[in-house]
Amino acid sequence: MGRPWVDHESWELVEEASQVAERDVARLLLDADADELKDTRNAQLTTFVSSLIVLDAVERLGVEPSFCAGHSLGEYTALTATGALGFDEGVRLVCERADAMHEAGHDNPGTMAAVLGLDDDLVEVACRRADSDVWVANFNAPGQVVIAGSPEGVARASAEARELGAKKVMALPVAGAFHTPYMAPARDRLRKAIAEANPRDTEVPVVSNVDALAHDTGDDWSSLLSAQLSSPVRWKHCLLTLSSLGVTDFVELGPGAVLTGMAKRTVDAVRTTSISTPEDLDKLLDWVRAAAPATAPLHEGEHLFAVERLVVSPAAGVFEPCGVADQSPIEVGTVIGHIGDTEVRSPFDGVLQSYIAVAGERVTLRQPIAWLRTV
Repeated sequence: MGRPWVDHESWELVEEASQVAERDVARLLLDADADELKDTRNAQLTTFVSSLIVLDAVERLGVEPSFCAGHSLGEYTALTATGALGFDEGVRLVCERADAMHEAGHDNPGTMAAVLGLDDDLVEVACRRADSDVWVANFNAPGQVVIAGSPEGVARASAEARELGAKKVMALPVAGAFHTPYMAPARDRLRKAIAEANPRDTEVPVVSNVDALAHDTGDDWSSLLSAQLSSPVRWKHCLLTLSSLGVTDFVELGPGAVLTGMAKRTVDAVRTTSISTPEDLDKLLDWVRAAAPATAPLHEGEHLFAVERLVVSPAAGVFEPCGVADQSPIEVGTVIGHIGDTEVRSPFDGVLQSYIAVAGERVTLRQPIAWLRTV
């Protein structure tokens, strides 16, 4: 997952995550094999960090969302993307979540399977007819539902689903029965960690897996995130909620393009794209440009479009500009200021439009410093 990003500026997040998690995240992203990544403690951390690498690269382009949502673990990425959680808080919370789920899975061994080509209601019927510990765990898209529970229960429900007309039932390589009552012990443990993270209110709403409603109030997430562990992921319903709110364009950030396929199956007349490698970034800008009206004005402080770029802070500290004048042409590597002893260099060619940070302002890592146009 990590190899395409090693030489990109956003790779710096990996070192930060390693320090916070006290794990060698770079090794997991570059060298871990499938068996090692099957351990949910590794899978969750690497997926979270790799998704935020992509997010960081997209934010450097100045592209901003109107709404966010994430599937299961991705909900933590969405909350970090909107500022409800800080990066360090997100890493710590994901590590705690993964450890809690690992322990719950060890104490209550379980598995999961994808049921394809069967209506949601009939999948639930299959679980009831199994008369065992098995439940619907994910409503992913029409005709794509995941069940989870004891190995015996999943096997029985899989057989019932085939009898009811499922086109295919496929075992999933996971280490537990996630989003079922088997995760109740993890939910109890996670409540304390969520309270310590204290999610904040956000300007950009996040649609919750639990109730498929948009939330922008930090206090809501204490109960939603703990409930999510043992409740089904209502992803199909999240997509339909976004559509009802007027969303027609969906961008998937992170490794793979599974969610893109789910959006296409669920929402009519949807425009989608997925960003998982640095080569996809130019594709995203073209995609954004195609959605923007040809006459749309560009104003400082509003959403940035395809010809605009943000220069972000490489460190935390007090910013001092170098005095590069507005409307001055700059090249890749031009120093536009300092944060302590750290140089702030432009990663782009273009024309400096204005500074966003002011002299003497204390800035945080990756805070926008200036914006420029490349054309």
